[in-house]
Amino acid sequence: MRPAVGALLGGIRYSPEKVNMNQAPVATAADAFVVRNVSKVFSGSKRVQALTDINLNLKKGSFTCIVGPSGCGKSTLLRILGELETATTGEVAHNVEVTKVPKSAFVFQEHGVFPWFDVLQNVAFGEHMASVGKKEREANARHWIGEVGLTGFENSYPHQLSGGMRQRIAIARAFATGSPTLLMDEPLGALDAQTRILMQEQLVHLWEAERKTVVLVTHSIEEALLLGDQIVMMSARPGRIKEIIDVPFGRPRNIEVEGTAEFAQMKQSIWESLRDEVQASLKFS
Repeated sequence: MRPAVGALLGGIRYSPEKVNMNQAPVATAADAFVVRNVSKVFSGSKRVQALTDINLNLKKGSFTCIVGPSGCGKSTLLRILGELETATTGEVAHNVEVTKVPKSAFVFQEHGVFPWFDVLQNVAFGEHMASVGKKEREANARHWIGEVGLTGFENSYPHQLSGGMRQRIAIARAFATGSPTLLMDEPLGALDAQTRILMQEQLVHLWEAERKTVVLVTHSIEEALLLGDQIVMMSARPGRIKEIIDVPFGRPRNIEVEGTAEFAQMKQSIWESLRDEVQASLKFS
């Protein structure tokens, strides 16, 4: 096994040798989610074990990035957190207090905006479903439209906008719901490189202002290091937690951190650990 070097860089890496990844975590008041012994099996023409014995604490106001090879169950875990999927065994405890708003808001890779709604209607949709008054929800939607740089496009329809602008609608809609948790599945994966950089910076800015609990699935090590407080690295299917890495870079954080030697070293170290899992995942392809 390759040695972990996170501690040498000012961060901490938790591997099965350092902590018991199979031990169910103890919930505290600081936790937004506590995942205990979660496994997921999909049954159909072929039985697929997607996740095995996932144990994880996610702190309130934290930004967690999940990385791992394709097919390792990253998105399945995210959907279980958001109650879009049910764990086959184990449980997820949500320690969030909500009344009218949903516990979690989602942003997917395919932005999922409604083509028959204009920008204002799309961003206000969550509060519309929560029966918030029209004046209030539209005022809140206009605020978040401004926060993502779409002021002036309130009456435009998605087909009139670029892919990056449509994704900004989805992000604004998620923040506008008022949900304490944002679950994001490759939200920037379909964007071109330049737009993705701008969106990463914007997402960091919005999160640092709001401090919602964010869980983001990504294939990009760079993105995980730029955005996250911690990185959860998963194994090839069936997905297990291989390592949890505390990201040592301070906040506020911007794209310039990618130019540092520490960033390059952490990126390389994570890739070396992840490479074996990617190679193992190819056997299932």
